[in-house]
Amino acid sequence: MICFWWFLYALFLFLLLFQANYAPYFFDNGAGSTNGNMALLSLSEDTPVGTYVYTLNGTDPEGDPVTYGLTYEAGSRRYFSVDRNLGNVTLIEELDREKEDEIEVIVSISDGLSTVSEKVRILVTDANDESPEFINTPYIVQVPENTPSGSSIFKIEAVDRDTGSGGSITYFLQNIHANKFTIDRHSGVLRIKTGVTLDYEKSRTHFVVVVAKDGGGKLRGDNKVFSATTTVTVNVEDVQDTPPMFIGTPYYGYVYEDTLAGSEVLTVVALDGDRGKPNSIHYSLVNGSEGSFEISNTTGAISVIKSPNQLKKEVYELKVQASEVSPEGDVSAYAFAMVTIRVVDLNNHPPTFYGENGPQNRFELTMYEHPPEGEILRGLKITVNDSDQGANAKFNLRLVGPGGIFRVVPQTVLNEAQVTIIVENSAAIDYEKFKVLTFKLLAIEVNTPERFSSTADVVIRLLDTNDNVPKFSSDYYIARIPENSPGGSNVVAVTATDPDSGLWGEVKYSIYGTGADLFLIHPSTGIIYTQPWAVLDAEVNSKYNFYVKAEDTDGKYSLAEVFITVLDVNDHSPEFNENIQEKTMIIGSPVKIEAIDQDAEEPNNIVDYSIMQADPANVFDIDQSTGEIKLKSYIRSLDIIHNITKNKDCIWSVVVQAKDRGSPSFSTTAVLKIDITEETLHKGPMAAFLMQTKDNPMKALGVLAGVMGIMVLITIMISTAMFWRNKRSNKIMPVRRIIKKRQTQPSRTVRMEWLKFKRPSNAAEKFVVEDDAQSLQNENSNNNVQVAPVPPAAPVPPPPPALAPSGDASGWRVPTVSGSLTPKFINKQLKKRGHSSAHNAMVSELKMRFEKRNACWFHPAAV
Repeated sequence: MICFWWFLYALFLFLLLFQANYAPYFFDNGAGSTNGNMALLSLSEDTPVGTYVYTLNGTDPEGDPVTYGLTYEAGSRRYFSVDRNLGNVTLIEELDREKEDEIEVIVSISDGLSTVSEKVRILVTDANDESPEFINTPYIVQVPENTPSGSSIFKIEAVDRDTGSGGSITYFLQNIHANKFTIDRHSGVLRIKTGVTLDYEKSRTHFVVVVAKDGGGKLRGDNKVFSATTTVTVNVEDVQDTPPMFIGTPYYGYVYEDTLAGSEVLTVVALDGDRGKPNSIHYSLVNGSEGSFEISNTTGAISVIKSPNQLKKEVYELKVQASEVSPEGDVSAYAFAMVTIRVVDLNNHPPTFYGENGPQNRFELTMYEHPPEGEILRGLKITVNDSDQGANAKFNLRLVGPGGIFRVVPQTVLNEAQVTIIVENSAAIDYEKFKVLTFKLLAIEVNTPERFSSTADVVIRLLDTNDNVPKFSSDYYIARIPENSPGGSNVVAVTATDPDSGLWGEVKYSIYGTGADLFLIHPSTGIIYTQPWAVLDAEVNSKYNFYVKAEDTDGKYSLAEVFITVLDVNDHSPEFNENIQEKTMIIGSPVKIEAIDQDAEEPNNIVDYSIMQADPANVFDIDQSTGEIKLKSYIRSLDIIHNITKNKDCIWSVVVQAKDRGSPSFSTTAVLKIDITEETLHKGPMAAFLMQTKDNPMKALGVLAGVMGIMVLITIMISTAMFWRNKRSNKIMPVRRIIKKRQTQPSRTVRMEWLKFKRPSNAAEKFVVEDDAQSLQNENSNNNVQVAPVPPAAPVPPPPPALAPSGDASGWRVPTVSGSLTPKFINKQLKKRGHSSAHNAMVSELKMRFEKRNACWFHPAAV
């Protein structure tokens, strides 16, 4: 027995093992393997989208077929897709290591019953796809001119987001041999070259072009090296390191025998060599004057202090000192010049101009436009000389030509001087105005009877610089374009000119602003045109404005504003609110039909109406502008209509056309069904109310019931009050006389027709009042009879008032109103206004009639 139970237990365990299902699993993923569970996968960021990058692979212990899956955490981008059956993984999204260098993916394998999921991380490796970028630009450096050579003056920084060699940066300078600077290739520190010094007087600004280059790396299989350039502007600051310089040396002066003591012989001129912050100059004579000459400390004018006959020498050599005096009064630097003064007494030589090779009457110079004011034209080496002595050799110098541009130094010369021309108006030296400036240099004796003179031509040829900004022909441009213009249509051409020459005069156009989204501009011609996909619609937006920019190669630019109006085109047809409409026309009153045209401007949105077809014809007229339809003037009653047609319903159809005034013109039609009726009620508030409620009889019934209820309540109150007053009175009532009068007075009968709601066979019957044969005509619409009824034993409600004229005073009646309960179109405002006015009029009229009737019932004569 025990063996049997053990056998059953073993059989049970065997069946359990036989029925167990084991989960599938991935194969191990080795380093560099492309088959397994993606655990050690790494991909370069330049891997093309669509590339097959891996194969998920695994098995099921039972040998069942397996499927594979890839999922991502919420909010993560999907970079891969997988073939469920084969396990092939494909890249479907472009990788960018600089944005995301690690991707988490949940891979799964399933045998249909069990699913195993694993979270793996795929590493994104770098590719050299980024260029160096300079930071903190632009670079402008101020360097004193006395900075020692080899000194570091600035550090340039560039970054490259790549890693490895692709992220390493080296620096170098363009035109290194022509440069006064060097740069450390690793740190980017800019230094002055060894053995090189800066000189403010020679060059005030240096432009250094720096190149940053990365170390290169693979990108899509090729080795790529990227670089970037920037310009460092080095401004040299002036330092007081240059002594004064004499202008017009050598100096020659002459004293004639007729020269008066104290006369000016010549003037020496010295300037501070440091033009950035010049000091004032102080002049003095060091030696050689022997008490015969003196000099002005401030102007440099040398004068003879003795008469010529007292001068013992024919030639005097004067040594002149020019000292720089700082603002604090200290002498910081000085220079010397020799002045030769001859004593002469004849005037037989005119002034003569000399060049480097002898006498010369034409001098030429080439220079850039807009030199600094106060700069000397050093390229002109002109000497003027008068071989006479004394006053005969004294002459004036001046320039004849465009005034205010240059001045000549010295202006007064004795015997001989170096001629210096100094810039006085830099703005006037403009290449765009004058390519060549021509002057006459005139030397004319001052105090001689002969007034000898001579001239020399000074020709200055200008070179262009980029000193102008592109300028538009107008500050704003106004253009118009039809709204049906296709994409790519030309709108307007803007024009800007830059008078500079060469590349500096080339202009590039661009546009920007919130209104520029639908437009493009040709960068060289300035033609503005619409985007290829642009669709203009004057009904949506008819006004656009934005800015256009004209820029030259150095980044100088100007702006103009463009205003574009989209012209309306007739692209909408008039539209009725419904193509089939129903209206009721009372003879003598028009009905109106209206169509709306959605175009933006006139005449495209102006609608004209006309009748295309009517059944019967020649019955209706329509106002072309308003769309009001009315009957022909000869139709004044339903009888005339019945003579025109046998249709007793008087419901006619009119085809109305609405046509706009655009070109080409568009039109649409609508069918208007007109129910013609005749107004038979008397004019007044009650008639107006019934007309307003003819299509809604329940409203009329409700108002009438409310008014009648109020009247009953008031009658009960009055009757009760009269009863209690008579009961408390001691007076005996004449009962028999009252009974007698009741016998003589014909009994008062009240006939009341209930409002009947039905569709009459003829539209005119809607408002016909059913008259009683015994009713009386009362043109005041008041059928009450002056009768004094006997007060009943209990209050009795009064009869309802008449709502229409009757033909017999013995009874009252209520008109029957019939009409449609489902009108198709009701103007809400008119309906509301009509209801209010009709209601107020009806209440007022009923109140008046009720008061008259009470006066009849309770008249004192009847008591």
